[in-house]
Formats: sequence, structure tokens, C-alpha cells
Amino acid sequence: MSSDAPLWTPSPERVAATNVTAFRGWLEAERGVVLADVAALWRWSVDDIESFWAAIWDYGGVIASRGCDDVLVDGDKMPGARWFTGARLNYAENLLRRRDDAPAMIFRGENGARRELSHAALYGQVAQTAAALGADGVAAGDRVVGFMPNAPETAIAMLATASLGAIWSSCSPDFGIRGVMDRFGQITPKVLFCADGYFYNGKTIDSRERIAGILADAPSIARAVVVPFASEDPDLSGLRDAVGWDDYLAGRPDDAIDFAQLPFDHPLFIMYSSGTTGMPKCIVHGAGGTLLKHLVEHRLHSDLKPDDRLFYFSTCGWMMWNWLISALASGATLMLFDGNPFHPSAAALWDFAAAERITHFGTSAKYIAALEKAGVAPRESHDLSAMRMLLSTGSPLAPESFEYVYRDIKADVCLSSITGGTDIMGCFALGNPAGPVWRGELQMRGFGMAVEAFDDAGRPLPAGDKGELVCTRPFPSMPVGFWHDDDGAKYRAAYFETFPNVWRHGDYIEITEHDGVIVHGRSDAVLNPGGVRIGTAEIYRQVEKIDAVVEALCCGQDWQGDVRVILFVRLRDGLVLDDALTERIKREIRANATPRHVPAKIVQVADIPRTISGKIVELAVRDVIHNRPVKNTDALANPEALELYRDLEALRS
Repeated sequence: MSSDAPLWTPSPERVAATNVTAFRGWLEAERGVVLADVAALWRWSVDDIESFWAAIWDYGGVIASRGCDDVLVDGDKMPGARWFTGARLNYAENLLRRRDDAPAMIFRGENGARRELSHAALYGQVAQTAAALGADGVAAGDRVVGFMPNAPETAIAMLATASLGAIWSSCSPDFGIRGVMDRFGQITPKVLFCADGYFYNGKTIDSRERIAGILADAPSIARAVVVPFASEDPDLSGLRDAVGWDDYLAGRPDDAIDFAQLPFDHPLFIMYSSGTTGMPKCIVHGAGGTLLKHLVEHRLHSDLKPDDRLFYFSTCGWMMWNWLISALASGATLMLFDGNPFHPSAAALWDFAAAERITHFGTSAKYIAALEKAGVAPRESHDLSAMRMLLSTGSPLAPESFEYVYRDIKADVCLSSITGGTDIMGCFALGNPAGPVWRGELQMRGFGMAVEAFDDAGRPLPAGDKGELVCTRPFPSMPVGFWHDDDGAKYRAAYFETFPNVWRHGDYIEITEHDGVIVHGRSDAVLNPGGVRIGTAEIYRQVEKIDAVVEALCCGQDWQGDVRVILFVRLRDGLVLDDALTERIKREIRANATPRHVPAKIVQVADIPRTISGKIVELAVRDVIHNRPVKNTDALANPEALELYRDLEALRS
């Protein structure tokens, strides 16, 4: 995957100005730890995890009413390690440390609406919301949920919840009632924050009927707070126990918040697995671990500084929303967008970036690939001079997309493809603003994350070999546990059964000669024709080069005592998969991967099934083509697409 030269290398002046360089200087001055470069810093951070995370606590300026007794207890146990025992802190207090008139949030909707909220005004509205929640009896440990677009009120409600020590959980408003209740129904929330509707692709979608359904199915909800997002004065008469946002805050004090001081691992967020193989798992994350993990990723890996402007295209149902909001702890301005990123045109997000001088632009690999397919060249049409970092996640970023970014978006930008997930509220591998960007590679493993590629026997693999992504030492943002898993059995089964005392994440990766990372797809979706393991991402990278192909899905079909590779493709409108295109796809895969990667069958389909968060569901399709039931279609954004894969004539021979 490597090439003769990196796509981008920061100048010496740029390296000297990075936070990671400043942190190395701080370590030398304050701790006497001398580290020659970023590689040495990573090695120290995983060899001496206790000293590293203690340094992050101090360097990050964590606000706490009580320091810890011990940074790490039982550090040889996974799970079982305990971090910063005895400490007392509040996540929201750390995010609301800045209270001046500089912008804390700038919101833009696809309908052109723009709103700006200062740090001082944000603090005031969080104070009012916290007082209202307290009056409703919300206290530490209670659950408060959001069924909301990516609006300022969503962040305000979350911060108010956290200030009380209550637990926040959210779904985006494109979820159906069943999908919402599969999640919220497990955690018995006390208060629901919701919006009357939202805008998408030029349409106004009314959410009130679904809100009524949620309230009917969730008797634990004693209050519904409705934000007037799609209309100025929505009729709430059909919603039980509902009150408008302004009325809820009216008369509440805005001058002081009594931040609950709680243990380091006090529950902060409940996140959810995709739910495509059954009911979504409720993953509980602690306040201190989330805060420290995000301080590392924002300041060191993303070079985020006070007054930077961070955008990440995300809904409130994806952990990147939580990641985005945490940037307030670094003093940054949050750039919020809600709607279709291609409405009214593919320039929508770039208009936002240019007009507001966004410094950090985050999105999905799928969005970048779609831009390239559409022939969009923001470099030629928009002033992106303020942008220093471009981040991508959600799925592996194809090597060709790396080239597209530097050719057609911006030549002088640190392109950081990142990977991690809901499970850890952060990343295993991500950016290095002080290092080069190589085609197709994530720049480095995360600080404090002892990431390796393991073979099936649990042995670390050398650079260039593919294996299971594991983390061999504990880290603070490991989940507190799963909801309703009192003995921890489900938690241990999810991550620690394959390799005892080692976190197995479920990704198939290789560590490169540059000490970067390449993600080859989910290891549970790895293909095994003839006993040779093949990552699906290796096939997608070749297929997506072909202009006729909009997107693809690959899975294995049991066939004659072996597994054969099946590739499904969605083509541009009006195109048909003929023999010539089939051979061209096979030729591209054979030439740039190996003959074993070439699919036995290539089948045209009208749609590719995806989760609500946008990830393709290879395992669900594999179940359908084998006539096995798909356990939870409510987790899918387009469950009807699965029927396109049932009883296909092409797969019978």
C-alpha cells in the first residue's frame, strides 16, 4: 500500500506549532521525560500507561473537586482495571470552563438557517435547563434521552443532564418508533428531549406522530420537552406531558450551575451497538474516561486549539456527535449542521466551511467517495484557507480518496483517517498533525492505546501482515459496562473471550512499515475462500475506482464445501451490469489485489442495505442469501432493501 513518497508532510514550522510538540516539551519540563519524536511519545504512552494518563489529566487542566488516590489500580486486568480512584469531577463543568462572548456553537441547517451561541450564553442556557430538570426530579443516575436533530438545544440538554450526574442517551430523528424503543426501552428514561420535526433533502418531516408513539411505549418518561425546530409554534396537544422548550426554561436562573461531583467512572453516556444481530447492546461510558480520551484525541491527534472551529458531519445517533461536543473542553467552537449534505447541491458543506472559516472538517469516507464520483472539486470553488485538518471515519477511506482530497479539496491539509467506535467512545488509530500522510494509511495508533494486529493464536504480527485489531493494555475510555449486565458476562463476551485479558475489537488490520494502520474491514465479515482471509475493504477499494459503480457490498456464500466471494453493485442510474462491465470489475480487482479477491459472482442490485448510522450490513445480507433470519431489521435505515437479495437466481449456480 505504501508509495515512494507521502502525499503530505508538515513543514518544520507547522510541526513546531503543534500541540503534540508542545506536549513533548511540557513532559520534559514538568516530568523529566525526554522523547525524541511522536513515535517515541506513542511508545512511552503504551509502555507507561499510568504516567501517560496522569500527564494528560494535568496537561489537559482537568477540573476536579478532588484528585485521585491512585491513577491506576489492577492495571494488569482487562476488564477490571480502575482509573483515577477517589477522584471527583463533573464532565459538563470541564466542557463549560470557558464563559466569554466568543462563539461556542455555530449552527447551520440545510434550509439556510444560521444561529450562533456564545460560551456565556451556552452556560446560561445549560444552567436554566439543569434547574428545570432538577425541578422535575432528575438526579444522578437517572436517564435523560434525546430524539433530536443536531441542534444547539441537543448539546444544551446533554450538558444539563451531565451537570446533574444523570445519564444521557440519544437517537437521531430519522429513527422509527421501533428502532427508538429498542434502545430507549431498555433504559427507562425519565425525560425526553425532542423536536417537532426536522428538514432533510428539501422536505420538512413532522416528528410528532413518532414522538407520540414513543411516549405511548415508554411510560417511564414523565416529561417531554419539545424544541420548535421545524415550525415556530408547533401544536403539542397530541403529546402527553409535553412542554415547549422556551416554557421549560422560563423563569429558571441562568447564573450558576451546581455541578454534581462524582467518581471518575460515573456513567455519563449510554451508547448502542448497531443492533443488526439482535437487540442493540447498551454500552455505558464513564465521565472521566470519556473526557480524558477526547482531550487526547482533540488536542494531540487533531491539534485542536482554543478558537479553532471543529465540524463533524454527524447525527445525534452516532458517537462522533459526542466526540464533537467534547471539543468544548479544549475551548473550540462547535460547528453544527443538520440536514442532507448534498442539498441543495454538493457544495452545501463546503459553503458552510468557507463562510465560517472551519479549521477542522470531519466527515465520512462515504461522503468523500460520493464527492469524487460527482466530480466535485471544492479546491477550485471555495476558500478553504482556514482548514488545517480533514478527518474521515465510518468506514475505511480508500487510497484513491486520499489522492482525491489532496488533488481536489486541499493540497496543504492533514488528512486523518480515523478508526475506533462506539465501544470505546474514541479511536484506536487516528491522526498525527506532526507527521506525514501516506496513501491509504491511518497515520498512527492512538496515544495510550497499545494496539497490535494478532494472528488467530494471539501472537502479534509484524508490519505488513493482516490480523485482528487488539489492544493489549487497559485505557480509561473502556466501557463502564453494559446496561442490565450486572455480572459483566455480556461485556466480557463482547471483547475478551477470543484473547483473554486482551481487547479484541472485531476489525481486520495491518500495521504498516510507516507505523500507520490499514483497516481491511470487520473481522466478522472477513471472507475465507480456500482458507485465505480477505478483508472486504480490499475489494471495495478496487470496485469504487470504477465510475459506473455507485457503491458495493461484498459477502461470502457457502458453496460446495467452501466459501465463494459474492459482490453486489449498485450502478449509476440507467446503467446495466453487462459482460463488459463485469469483466472490467474483475480485471481491476485482479490487477490491484490478488486473484483470490476476484468475486465468483457479481450481481447488480437497486439498493444497498445500511444501518441508520450509514454502515453497510454485510452480515445481514449474508444471512439473507443463506435463508437465515435477520434478527433486527429495525436497526436498518432501509430494511426493504434486504428483499432484493432473497432467492436470487444468480446465486443458485
